[in-house]
Amino acid sequence: EVQLVESGGGLVQPGGSLRLSCAASGFIFGIYDMSWVRQVPGKGPEWVSSIKKFGSTTDYADSVKGRFTISRDNAKNTLYLQMNSLKPDDTALYYCARGGRAEVVADTRTRRYWGQGTQVTVSS
Repeated sequence: EVQLVESGGGLVQPGGSLRLSCAASGFIFGIYDMSWVRQVPGKGPEWVSSIKKFGSTTDYADSVKGRFTISRDNAKNTLYLQMNSLKPDDTALYYCARGGRAEVVADTRTRRYWGQGTQVTVSS
């Protein structure tokens, strides 16, 4: 069974930083692209970032480019999202998802390979 468990969310002031982690199990982590997606209540999910299976290629939404960094440790089956210079608009539930951008966007209805999410709140 595929399991993705996010952690690291919390309350942070504007300009602050957080590091999200996603522990993966139930599949061979190292052969899959991985992504982060976020969602604000009442709005559709927003793709944030993706990383290729070997970590050599990353991609970011324009809204987070230059502030967020996605990375992975295939030996630990863990995905990360370092978030710096956080803004109130970054407040959302952040999900870890198996697959690249196209796969994750196509799976927004079933969310079959998504975690349960970790809440990030940016507020003073």
